[in-house]
This record gives sequence, C-alpha cells and structure tokens, in this order.
Amino acid sequence: MKNLLATYYGIQTEGTCFLDGAEGFIGNEYIYFIIPAENKEAIHIEQLALAYYLFENGVNNVAVPVENVNGEWTTLFMGDEYTVVKMRPLDRNLKLSHGKLLAHLHRVGAGYPFEPQDFSSYGQWKQLWINKLTAFEQKMEQDDTLYKSPYHRKLSDLFPYIIGISENAIQYLQETEFDNRFHESDKGTIAYKRYTNQCNRDVIWHGDFIYDHPVRDLAEHIRYCILYQNEKGVENVIEFLQDYQKERSLSIFSWRLLYARLLYPVHFFDLMEKGFTSTSYDSLLSSLTDLQLKQIRYEKFMGDFFQTVGIEHDEWKIPVVDWL
Repeated sequence: MKNLLATYYGIQTEGTCFLDGAEGFIGNEYIYFIIPAENKEAIHIEQLALAYYLFENGVNNVAVPVENVNGEWTTLFMGDEYTVVKMRPLDRNLKLSHGKLLAHLHRVGAGYPFEPQDFSSYGQWKQLWINKLTAFEQKMEQDDTLYKSPYHRKLSDLFPYIIGISENAIQYLQETEFDNRFHESDKGTIAYKRYTNQCNRDVIWHGDFIYDHPVRDLAEHIRYCILYQNEKGVENVIEFLQDYQKERSLSIFSWRLLYARLLYPVHFFDLMEKGFTSTSYDSLLSSLTDLQLKQIRYEKFMGDFFQTVGIEHDEWKIPVVDWL
C-alpha cells in the first residue's frame, strides 16, 4: 500500500499507526488511510465541502479524501478501487469533555457560508418525519399480507403506538415552528447524519456529515444514553448538556426542538428498517421485545425531561406532552 501512496499520490511515508480500527500511514505531517472505494459511499462534492471546512478550521480528527496525481478521487491499484483520506495527527493533550467537543464542532460548523442543496435537513424535519411515517405505514400494510412470523405479529400490535407517538412529535414540532424565541445558536451548522459519539473517536470520516440544526446531534446522543446506558444514562445526559451549554447556550426554541426530536421514535424505525431487509426474525423479535421494555424507561425520562435537565418549562411557557 505504500507503493500506492508513492506512485499515485506522491506521498512518502515514514511509519504506520492504527486509529479507529484502520491502518494509517504517516507522512508529510498527515496520517493517510487507504479505503476500499467499493465499501464507501460515492464522494459527493457538497458533503466533501462540509468535511473540508471542518478540517481546515480546527477539527483535526476529520479525515478528508485526497485527489491522486491525475486529479481523481479514486485509484485503481492491483485490480481494486481505493480512496485515500488524510487527517492531522491527534493532539493527545487536548482534554475536552464530550459536550464541549460537540459544541466546538457546532461552533466551527456554524461558520460554513453556504447551505447545501442535497445534504441539508435544516428546517425540513416536519416533512421528513411525515414522509418517513407514511412510507413505514405503507410498508407495514404490504408486509401484513406477506409475513406472519411472531416478530411481525408483535410489530403489528405495537405499530399503532409508534404511529401515535410519531404524530405527537410531528404536532409538537409544528407548534414549535411558530415559537420565535431563538437566537444565534439556532442557525444551521455542520452536524452528523446520525450522531453515535463520533466526537470521541480518533477519526471522523468525511461521509458522516450533514447540514442541520445543532440539536439534531444532541437528541441522538441523549436517546442513546437513555435507551442503552441504564442507571447512568440520566446522569450522563445532565453532564453532557451542562458541558455543551458552557460553550453554546440553547434557546427556548432549541429546547422545544430537542424535545420534539426526542419524542419522534427513530429507534423503532431503525429496527423496523432492519426487518425490511433481514430474515433473522428470531433476533428481530428479541430486539423488538427489548426495545419495548426500554421504551418504558424512555417514556418516564421524557415525562420528566425538563425538570431533569433543570429547565423551568412552566415559567418559560414550554408545553409538554400530557400523557407522558
């Protein structure tokens, strides 16, 4: 692989390292990774621009693609296509909490001067959520005539609940859109398509990014904490939000938007999506049963959400969903 870098990229390497499970080649003050192109999404110029903006503005663990000597993003080498990406060496002395790291990325990303056409969800949540719910309803109607496994029967029983809570979230979001209590931190920023703790990883891959409201990432991290971290989940959420707000405060509009996104049952839709492409119904049934049990804890958290995170929702006139 060193020959690939030398021949097609003019890069002489000085050593190797392993980060995020991938071998990196050290040279020219960067770390280079060679990635099979067929296993990665196509390189989209808008998404690439988001990654390069972060890379060039102080988010050092972002890995961005490099053009070869022919000005191409992929290289044919020994019969296979590869993409080469680079990142700056990690600063192990930089000790920031999770919340502060994410706030830093959002602050940098908010300076991005354009809103992408194809990689933006900013201001589009309501329609995207409606479209997702509609598509899943239609798919469930089709599957009901094809499958009769215990997984599908359980999902059919649970689906009216999923529809109901989705509609609650959409209605809450619609009402939130009329709330004008927002400020500078509500502008669009570079965020993650699905935040799964990337800020704490050694490498952030360029295909992870989208342009959206910053609470997109906060919501997905909080969702994970409550569903999968058991008794430490709430404690971690409180610490995470406190650290984030030391760097970037949340407006009343942001709190409402965060609450709406947490209400929308993305975690159920993710599992259902797996069920549309998998035939491992015993495993899916086990996962669905487990998620249904976790939802009890999740509902309780949502019922106490504002009190838990120290927000006087009555004083600030922030509505809540009554049945939670």
